[in-house]
Amino acid sequence: MNIAASEFVKRQTANSPFSHYNGPWQDVVNLVEKHWENQTHGYRDGVVLVLVPVDHFFSGVCELNEGDALGGIYKARQEGETPRKTTWKVGGKKMPAQYVEIILYSHGVLAENHEQSSDADWEILSVNASPEPHPMPQMSGSLIANHLGLSGGTDTKMSDEEFVQSLKKSIEFWQDKILAEPKPSHL
Repeated sequence: MNIAASEFVKRQTANSPFSHYNGPWQDVVNLVEKHWENQTHGYRDGVVLVLVPVDHFFSGVCELNEGDALGGIYKARQEGETPRKTTWKVGGKKMPAQYVEIILYSHGVLAENHEQSSDADWEILSVNASPEPHPMPQMSGSLIANHLGLSGGTDTKMSDEEFVQSLKKSIEFWQDKILAEPKPSHL
């Protein structure tokens, strides 16, 4: 079994509004390999979540308070995708992680939509670092794009009932949370 950091996950840097690791990507790959047995199945076959220690990880999440100013941009996450709306808290700062899951997709799942960026058996697609001691639900926009097969989405293989339950959890969690403000270099 070999693991690689996908080109997609490499957008998760200190300057981005997303969770990130404060160190080289090879360290994240090494952490995943070391903690491979701490995995659970993802939302479909070929997707796994590996729990790793929180040291050097930061969550891209901020809490919202009434009156907070929001910023945003409309752009594609990567070349070839339809643009999406992304919003953040103006002046929002990343919080240290209290829980970290690394999301990996198998080569076969990525190949379904020609989204693989290496020949590795598994690619790290996301670093999900929570500011709370438990996992965060997927953001509703990403969940919807996946379930509906929109540009950049990967089929959830969920029933509509499972999707609605996941969407409810997402909305409840994210109603008072948002991404931290990205540095101008990331826009």
